[in-house]
Amino acid sequence: MDDFYSPVAEFYDLVPRAHAEGEAALRKILADVDPSAGPVVDIGAGTGRTCRIVAEVLPTAKILACEPAPAMRAVLTHDVVADEDLRRRVTIVAEPAESVVLPDSISALIVFGVLGHIEAEERRALWDRVLPRLAPGAPVLVELLPVTRPTTLPTMELAREQIGDLVYEGSLEAEPVGGDLIRMTSTWQISGDAAPTRVVRNVSEWHTFGIEDLAEETGLTGEQLTAQAGVLRAPRT
Repeated sequence: MDDFYSPVAEFYDLVPRAHAEGEAALRKILADVDPSAGPVVDIGAGTGRTCRIVAEVLPTAKILACEPAPAMRAVLTHDVVADEDLRRRVTIVAEPAESVVLPDSISALIVFGVLGHIEAEERRALWDRVLPRLAPGAPVLVELLPVTRPTTLPTMELAREQIGDLVYEGSLEAEPVGGDLIRMTSTWQISGDAAPTRVVRNVSEWHTFGIEDLAEETGLTGEQLTAQAGVLRAPRT
């Protein structure tokens, strides 16, 4: 998986502040997880927002945080090292989803903002490794774009935040580029009297599908939780 996120890593934590419903859904599902069944695996852990939620909701859980983007992983490592509890419980690895070494038993799997960057064949290979390791009833928590088929996305606001004397404004647009792919362009503008206006653009591609498609792909039961978040569940027996 390519490093789509390092160029815009500095803005990553601004977006969840504007879209908190996914985090609320994550908390709700995690509350029913039995951490004694194995570590929680967070693939594409980013700067650690999902790790922090897991640690808070499941105070005894071990967490395997996989983050291949160096800039994102730097922030994740900084936060984990600064917190004695996280330092004991969170293991950070640089491998992407396709090659990460998985524990024998997984109590929950989190793949927020990741699966659309993985081609169908590589996703199937990932499921082949993950599914036998899921503990009975273990949830697979997924965050996708709110589009299930290639379509043009008009410019939408990602976030608008003021930090000190500067205003950070982010937007996203997308267009189909063939097959199930869309090409996404995110644009961040940082402006204010404290510094010259700065504009950062980042382009990446995303395979479009929905929770129902993933349920068919994995054989698990799927449920849509929010416009972007969903859960797949392993059988309880």
